[in-house]
Amino acid sequence: DILGCELTELEGKDLGNKEESAAPEEEVFGDVLWDAHDEQEQMEAFQQASNSTCELGFGKYFERLNDLVAAPAPIPPLLVSGGPGSGKSLLLSKWIQLQQKHSPNTLILYHFVGRPMSTSSESALIIKRLTLKLMQHSWLVSPLTLDPAKLLEEFPRWLEKLSARHQGSIIIIIDSIDQIQQAEKHMKWLIDPLPVNVRVIVSVNVETCPQAWRLWPTLHLDPLNSRDVKSLISAECNSANVKLTKEQEKKLERHCRSATTCNALYVTLLGKIIACVGSTRNIDETLQQCCQCQDTVSLYRLVLRSIQESLQSDKERALLREILCVIGVSHNGVSESELMELYPELSSTVLASLVHSLHKMCLLTYGCGLLKFQHLQAWEMVRLEYMEEGENVISAYRQKLVEYFTMQLSRDRVTWRSADELPWLFQQQGDKQKLRKCLLNLFVSQNLYKRGHFAELLSYWQLVGKDKSSMAAEYFDSLKEYEKSCEGEESMICLADLYETLGRFLKDLGLLSQAVAPLQRSLEIRETALDPDHPRVAQSLHQLAGVYVQWKKFGNAEQLYKQALEISENAYGAEHPRVARELDALATLYQKQNKYEQAEQLRKKSFRIRQKAARRKGSLVGKHLI
Repeated sequence: DILGCELTELEGKDLGNKEESAAPEEEVFGDVLWDAHDEQEQMEAFQQASNSTCELGFGKYFERLNDLVAAPAPIPPLLVSGGPGSGKSLLLSKWIQLQQKHSPNTLILYHFVGRPMSTSSESALIIKRLTLKLMQHSWLVSPLTLDPAKLLEEFPRWLEKLSARHQGSIIIIIDSIDQIQQAEKHMKWLIDPLPVNVRVIVSVNVETCPQAWRLWPTLHLDPLNSRDVKSLISAECNSANVKLTKEQEKKLERHCRSATTCNALYVTLLGKIIACVGSTRNIDETLQQCCQCQDTVSLYRLVLRSIQESLQSDKERALLREILCVIGVSHNGVSESELMELYPELSSTVLASLVHSLHKMCLLTYGCGLLKFQHLQAWEMVRLEYMEEGENVISAYRQKLVEYFTMQLSRDRVTWRSADELPWLFQQQGDKQKLRKCLLNLFVSQNLYKRGHFAELLSYWQLVGKDKSSMAAEYFDSLKEYEKSCEGEESMICLADLYETLGRFLKDLGLLSQAVAPLQRSLEIRETALDPDHPRVAQSLHQLAGVYVQWKKFGNAEQLYKQALEISENAYGAEHPRVARELDALATLYQKQNKYEQAEQLRKKSFRIRQKAARRKGSLVGKHLI
């Protein structure tokens, strides 16, 4: 119910549902606001991290990780440390795969932190994602605060509560945890004693690990030995049918002996360079150039120079610079279609060729269809190579993206991309006036909120200098102004959605008295524009009831939940997941009033409906796949 869609299109047809479009899009995940893009990004990050076929002598590290899982509680988190590019992500992803294979009853929750200041490094989103994953596996349907401070504060209690419901061990793995914004402040739960069946593993760059964490048990990744270096380089060369002489192998072995030249990323990159030029240029000449590069950033610079030399014109070299720089200043990356719109002179053939070269040489990768840097060292190299002149250059590239996404807004195209990039770019530019104007575009704020980016939205308003009440007043005024231009059923339905989003947002802020008015207005519009018995009316009743529950006005809430239940039963039938949702809400309400017997009856009824729906969904998906 929490992460899986409640009603797929296939299921809707099977049930003979006549109201296929009746449910608001954001509600397919129940009350929990969840970003499918964030989840997809994590799945792809895990796959990319585990892509290498070389184990790099990880056996001894696997044993140490296994010992942690088997050790008696209580036990503090295990710190996996190493230099940049030492193979920490690869080690953890390979170990996760082994655990999933050999210990199917162990619940493994992972999070791979990407570039600093990207969405994947936001602490509140990470904690929310871990909490929801725990809820999903414990079949617990319960309201979850979106207030970032409360979310971080309450996580230890959720972990204790949900781990007690899980039959087996729980392993939480956070890769590159030191890249999280204010990691030590926002990850205080790591210092608390962990539940007996919970183990936590975090990886850090040895240079940026917070001092307080250095006291934890530590697994440090050693530099690669000569055998691993040879194995990695041979694997790359063999894939390109390149054969090194004994003398060349010895030269490489002598070179890869310092801490910075015998880490996994450096050696992998070195192998790719040799494999790439082995059939077209003198290997000895290339080796000589590589041996002058004493760290990964300088080796990436050599890669870039090689790609530049392979291009046919100054125009293509200029486009290469533009592509890397706009990706470098973006929040979460840039798509190929966006690049072609940003640079009309960029042909699809040239773009495909550039992306192929950059991807092949570990500079760029894909995440949720966006191009982004594969490693932090690649990003650092681009910054040093193209942006050494300082903030003016960075600001100019940000401005190019600002103009592009602003143009998208002027065409009434508020996509998740516009909402992700534009407010963040204004924040980076320090332009509070434009940031405020962007946030008051109701569709931008709605997009961020509906995808669960509550903390991000709040941080933007804090930068603008508005407290919760004044922010609420500004949204309400904007919405009233927008309502004046609404005509026709379609625009009124859209308006009702905006009012509902505002009401939910204010409820999450704790502004209960101010949340009632927009939710009430949403209800009125839907009853008029649609029908008093329409499922979207049930949705409005459900949200309004939620405010009254928090407000402890239980009589009002009960009446509204019962109305929502009746409408849902009439619209979907008595055994639909949306009916289960209303039953759960009523059960929670009764529990708050110490009406335990009534609450238990409704919970059992809801659970039976969910079980049937889950079985039916599995059966339908099975038929569909066959």
